Amino acid sequence: MPGRPAVLSSLLYLWASPTSLVGLLAFLGCKIGGARAAVIDGVLEVHGPGIRRLLAALPVRFQVQAITLGHVVLGRDRLALERTRVHERAHVEQCQRWGPAFLPAYLLASAFAWAAGGHFYLDNVFERQARAAEEPEPTPGSSNRRA
Repeated sequence: MPGRPAVLSSLLYLWASPTSLVGLLAFLGCKIGGARAAVIDGVLEVHGPGIRRLLAALPVRFQVQAITLGHVVLGRDRLALERTRVHERAHVEQCQRWGPAFLPAYLLASAFAWAAGGHFYLDNVFERQARAAEEPEPTPGSSNRRA
């Protein structure tokens, strides 16, 4: 990722690589179906018909726009990748922090949210953090309060 020393970036890529490998396998599986990819800010962003079908098959009741697996973001289309970039980059940072424990931790967080009577996705702590990253930073001298 930009702005980090090369050694630290390399270690973060290595630490997150088990999760990134899952994303790369999904990309390779969809490559035959015309998936397109680009590296943006050190993250492989992938979209295409196969990815769209893969995301539609996820067990949720709403349309998933994108999903992050390490340093790989799978999106329905290019526009979805652009719209969700801030949210998905928060997940990239989570993967860098949690490393190989990210996927199990994410699933456990969903289970805890559900067991506590919440929504397995919306109340997942990882999703709450990613949504918080989407909130604009207050500018000096301004207030987040509404008039």
